[in-house]
Amino acid sequence: MDKVDCLVVGAGVVGLAVARELAQRGREVLVAERHAAIGMETSSRNSEVIHAGLYYPTGSLKARLCVAGRHSLYAYCEDRHIAYRQCGKLIVATTESQLDKLAAIHAQAQANGCHEVAMLTAAQARAMEPALSCIAALSSPRTGILDSHAYMLALQADAERAGALFAFDSEIAGGVAHADGIAVLVRDGGGNETEVLAKTVINCGGLWAPQLARAIDGLDADSVPHPYFAKGNYYSLAGHVPFSRLIYPIPEAGGLGVHLTLDLGGQARFGPDVEWLANADGALDYAVDPGRADKFYTEIRAYWPQLPDAALQPAYAGVRPKVSPPGSSADFLFSTHGHPRYLGLYGIESPGLTASLAIAAHMAGMLTLS
Repeated sequence: MDKVDCLVVGAGVVGLAVARELAQRGREVLVAERHAAIGMETSSRNSEVIHAGLYYPTGSLKARLCVAGRHSLYAYCEDRHIAYRQCGKLIVATTESQLDKLAAIHAQAQANGCHEVAMLTAAQARAMEPALSCIAALSSPRTGILDSHAYMLALQADAERAGALFAFDSEIAGGVAHADGIAVLVRDGGGNETEVLAKTVINCGGLWAPQLARAIDGLDADSVPHPYFAKGNYYSLAGHVPFSRLIYPIPEAGGLGVHLTLDLGGQARFGPDVEWLANADGALDYAVDPGRADKFYTEIRAYWPQLPDAALQPAYAGVRPKVSPPGSSADFLFSTHGHPRYLGLYGIESPGLTASLAIAAHMAGMLTLS
């Protein structure tokens, strides 16, 4: 049986940040990724936004790790020369009924330490974005965008420089928890299997993290969260967009609403919506249904009435790795399931990208590595 100190399962942005953190602390790290490259699922199918930390309950992991992670991420991008832009965003109320919710977001932002967030009148918001239609808005100047793939490549390079090894096309087929570690069965793309004894396993499997935890005998199966899958569809804009900031509506159940985001080249995209999937069973359909665009036009025209007809084109979709059902929300979840040599990271949806460096530091503080 091969032996390794730390086995990190998953090479999405969080797995990469975890591998980097552990390797730079002097641990022997092996990263097992079931795909052929890094960031092939949730990490490459999102809005690429650096969130400020406005929405999340004060004291929650999402709030604390988002704010800390945002500071770390901007500094990391500067240090590694990763393309980013602190463009800011406006959260807009388009009806009188939304004003109380906007005020609540403002209060939450202040409680979370985002004191730069300011309430704007409609005139103040339109002075910043003349094409905008709203009756009030919040300004979040420290929200930004980044090249998420360049960020992931930098994390991988850091981890490898510190000695971490990556095994791609390598899926964990099962495992057994022992007192001195966890024996896992690693299956490669050709069906070949290798047994590896890991002193510590960190499950960063994203969408499939609960499934992996249940495949390891000896963990407390009753404490493993049930996965829920919320697909988010994106549409790109054909033509010029008259906005220089991100524009967000009032959040909806399961997501932040159909918002306008920009890439570093200035191209606009809209999304994601929330499409609950009945189940996944190891395979996901990332196709974007053109028919869903009708709802997008309605929602976008609430804050941009001049959106032209036939301007939206299906772009891409992602799936949020949720651990709470429709109508509820959950914090990031870190659990050992009763075993000191295992740590599972669950429900790492937005703001997981922003919080990734802080998530890795928090994870390292929880592990038994001696």
